[in-house]
Amino acid sequence: MVLMYSKGMRPGTPAPEFSLMGVDGRVWTLHDFVDAKALLVVFTCNHCPYAIALQDRLVALQARYAERGLRLVAINPNSEVRVPEDSFAAMQRRAAEVPFNFPYLHDAAQAVAKAFDAACTPDIFLFNAARHLVYNGRFDDNWRDEAAVTRHDLAVAIELTLASKPIDFEIVPSMGCSIKWLPDGVDEKG
Repeated sequence: MVLMYSKGMRPGTPAPEFSLMGVDGRVWTLHDFVDAKALLVVFTCNHCPYAIALQDRLVALQARYAERGLRLVAINPNSEVRVPEDSFAAMQRRAAEVPFNFPYLHDAAQAVAKAFDAACTPDIFLFNAARHLVYNGRFDDNWRDEAAVTRHDLAVAIELTLASKPIDFEIVPSMGCSIKWLPDGVDEKG
């Protein structure tokens, strides 16, 4: 496991387009979230301890903000050639175990992760209603122990975004496992 930090996509960057297969068998696109007041895109996976630690927190976050217009989408960018636990079949099994209330998508070609300049799992991107980036940072200040959290950075960013206010605090990068990129010359399908 190689610890990486998010690179910090420039605020104001438009949300990159995507068209990815979800564990529900449906192809999801950026347009599917057109009515959302805020869109949260989280690059995550099945095997990384940092990502696993956030699974239930992401479910709770989506439940908390759904009625106010937040939509969350999780995208697994990892190569199943390098990490079989992150295969599409394994993603479907995980979705059967964890009550995800958001789409869980597979970026098999890794083009979407590259378009977002994602670096780690989890890598968190929050976009406003106009689909411009307002936040690319950590979820909170304690990935290991939810009871010990003292700063709820992402929740504050969501509150500000839903109120059409700018992010008014220093953004701390997200940290997690490095994205497992495809080996040169390998093309995954799925």
